[in-house]
Amino acid sequence: MTLWRKLILAAAGLMALGLLAATPGMAVLPDEILDDPALEARAREISKDIRCLVCQNQSIDDSNADLARDLRIIVRERLVAGDSNAEVKRYLVDRYGDYVLLTPPMALGTILLWVGPFVFVALGAVAVFVWFRGRSVATAGPRMAESAGLSAEERRRIDSLLAEDSPPGGDGKGEGGRG
Repeated sequence: MTLWRKLILAAAGLMALGLLAATPGMAVLPDEILDDPALEARAREISKDIRCLVCQNQSIDDSNADLARDLRIIVRERLVAGDSNAEVKRYLVDRYGDYVLLTPPMALGTILLWVGPFVFVALGAVAVFVWFRGRSVATAGPRMAESAGLSAEERRRIDSLLAEDSPPGGDGKGEGGRG
């Protein structure tokens, strides 16, 4: 085996290890797992929708924070007590507010979260339109006379003024025909 092949295999192995290390691991500890597989599946389903209040953009199922562990334990305790999935979520929302949900409900208090991005995009589009519209009038160039609706007399006057300012030879390249 040549040196290049060994280097390529080593690089591929390192990349594979890097990809394995980058995959998210579940933070649920073995002592948290319920004996009943159906209840554990429900706990995992609920935990994926509950925000870790420390990490903020991770679910409590993915977070290793102590508060996330406490919330996972609360979810499992409520399920063992006989609560439905909706009752467990309502219990957490009552204690921590709508912010504990990774997908907040459409309500008056969260309307800005749902509509805000669209408003900002629309405002940006209007700003870009206004900016380009203002630039197009200022940089219209030779067509400005046509778009401004000048009369034939005004066009002749502009042409004569431009002809007076043009360099000798009339080709616009200056003396000797060089640019």
